Amino acid sequence: MRRGDIMVALDRDAVLAPDEETPAIRELDTLLADPDQPETVVVGPAGKRVRLPESVRKLLARAVHELARGNAVSIVPTQAELTTQQAAELLNVSRPFLIKLLEAGEIPCHYVGSHRRVRFGDLMAYRQRRSQSRRQALMEMAREAQEMGLYG
Repeated sequence: MRRGDIMVALDRDAVLAPDEETPAIRELDTLLADPDQPETVVVGPAGKRVRLPESVRKLLARAVHELARGNAVSIVPTQAELTTQQAAELLNVSRPFLIKLLEAGEIPCHYVGSHRRVRFGDLMAYRQRRSQSRRQALMEMAREAQEMGLYG
């Protein structure tokens, strides 16, 4: 990974499954997604069985699902602090644009010395708000187009 990637900064390496693991990962994805599955267990090397708590099963299911889709996966604590460059890269915006968002109070930040830091959880909350706002705007545009007879 390149130096600017968030995973490097957090000492977390993203995991991308090799092609030969794809069939097993897809099978595991199907098993973990089954809502009728009574419980999920891990069997250790000595045969000891440990039931996965539901929170761990959900996290594992999400990670396996992304791997099955061919995506790299990394776990980042929501309290992780990002530089403005890392935050901008995660939002796929320029650093100057991110700074404007921070200064406008759209995303909370704090200072470490003279440098701004953004909490990962705050960044994801902003991204979710932005996505929701975009969806609502698109729905409104579609509704207006229908009213004008331009759509469907």
